[in-house]
Amino acid sequence: MRETDEIVSIFKFTSIPGENENDPQKNVKIITIAGRLTDEGNNRTIYVSITFTKVTMRILYIFPHPDDESFGPAAVMHQQLEAGHEVHLLTLTRGGATKERHRLGLSIDQMGEVRYREMRAVEKTLGLTGMTVWDYPDSGLKNMDPRILEGAIEDHVVALRPDILVTYAVHGVSGFHDHLVAHAVVKRMYLDMRDHGHAYLRRLALLTIPDSGEPVFVDGRIRLKNSTSEEIGCTIRLRPEDREMMIACLHCYETYQQTIADSGVIEKIGDAVHFEIFGEVHVPPLDDLQKDYHDH
Repeated sequence: MRETDEIVSIFKFTSIPGENENDPQKNVKIITIAGRLTDEGNNRTIYVSITFTKVTMRILYIFPHPDDESFGPAAVMHQQLEAGHEVHLLTLTRGGATKERHRLGLSIDQMGEVRYREMRAVEKTLGLTGMTVWDYPDSGLKNMDPRILEGAIEDHVVALRPDILVTYAVHGVSGFHDHLVAHAVVKRMYLDMRDHGHAYLRRLALLTIPDSGEPVFVDGRIRLKNSTSEEIGCTIRLRPEDREMMIACLHCYETYQQTIADSGVIEKIGDAVHFEIFGEVHVPPLDDLQKDYHDH
């Protein structure tokens, strides 16, 4: 958590800035308060001089592939950036193993370079504070020693010192193996770092979708189970401009347009993005990942 934009304001004291949810100063931290009492006819008025600073959060999204950030999270990132928070993205692979490479006649390395350029377009479109793209094996994270991934991500986190980490929930939304590995590695690293005194890590948020509630066994097949309503700790409502930004980011992946259309992601996301909050219970769910965090 960082403090920026120091402001000094003198006003008639009625409430503390940020006390009202609709108050434009709702994301401020009081630093000093000094007051004076004056008589105005039969009324006494307290005038208060308050120095306060806007509190900004540093949020790091960790996903395995290019486009993972645009299948929903980009809309939330847009809200966070508009609110003045720092939003960083770490992507573990260049996504070169996608089957789209066969259609384009490209090798894994060549496709990875194409998708890296598309990610750079997303970075510019979204206006990310920072983005890092690694080149671990796409579709091959499960074959790696997870300690290698964990160590690399930890080094990145130590250098960046984020307040909030975001990755996939345990089911990976789609069940894709790289998503499952990302969840396991980031969660174990987060807990280990917290145990070793990295108190700047305040929250681990896990991207999810609500479970349909349908039977797990359907026509002899096992259905992927997502998050129950009780497990969802944060639901962020999207404004039209947030959805427009998500769509603009998806359009940056020019080689992936048919896959995006086939996925129906825009319709499936609708007007909300959901997260589990690891180790926390919120009833009703939070409407902001930066809200009500605590040391734990």
